[in-house]
Amino acid sequence: MLQCVADMNLSDSYGKVGVPKQLVIKRDASSIPEAVIKSGLSLPLVAKPLVADGSAKSHELSLAYDQYSLRKLEPPLVLQEFVNHGGVLFKVYIVGEAIKVVRRFSLPDVTKWELSKNAGVFRFPRVSCAAASADDADLDPSVGELPPRPLLERLAKELRRGLGLRLFNLDIIREHGTRDHFYVIDINYFPGYGKMPEYEQIFTDFLLSLAQSQYKKKSC
Repeated sequence: MLQCVADMNLSDSYGKVGVPKQLVIKRDASSIPEAVIKSGLSLPLVAKPLVADGSAKSHELSLAYDQYSLRKLEPPLVLQEFVNHGGVLFKVYIVGEAIKVVRRFSLPDVTKWELSKNAGVFRFPRVSCAAASADDADLDPSVGELPPRPLLERLAKELRRGLGLRLFNLDIIREHGTRDHFYVIDINYFPGYGKMPEYEQIFTDFLLSLAQSQYKKKSC
């Protein structure tokens, strides 16, 4: 699903949107270090389980600091280059034409010193869940400022068309030290909308619009 974003080459006056380099590992953890070297991925790497069954494990992220620790990971999983982003991500909910954005605390930045001194795999359960809301936090504007609305509208439009979805959400980060360089790090189809502000009204309007469009088609 993230490949759809990469194929867009979305860049305009409001900013640039891309995806981190990533690699899918389906089996055999012992082969991960060699596969990472061949693909040219740089450490540290975020490991995300491919299982999406709503279990606690499916929401667990791991951050691998060194080549040796990659063997400790448990496939099937996706490896993604970690991008420093100020410890905050933007969860963008799309319901038909409606777009709602909330802030969530995320993985902390990793300095070059930390990368050189740390080793192993660090696990982070339930990153960016509703309990990790950063909407009321006193954030540096360079970190907490929401992505430009026109950029989100164009991105949502292209993804609706490319993925054929009307109900999904995105996890977006802003590269730390930049104002307009964003990465889509995750896409979820039919996510838990109960966490979205004004969920009831937005979802009701969406269902009504579907019913009205179907009624008009039958009338014609």
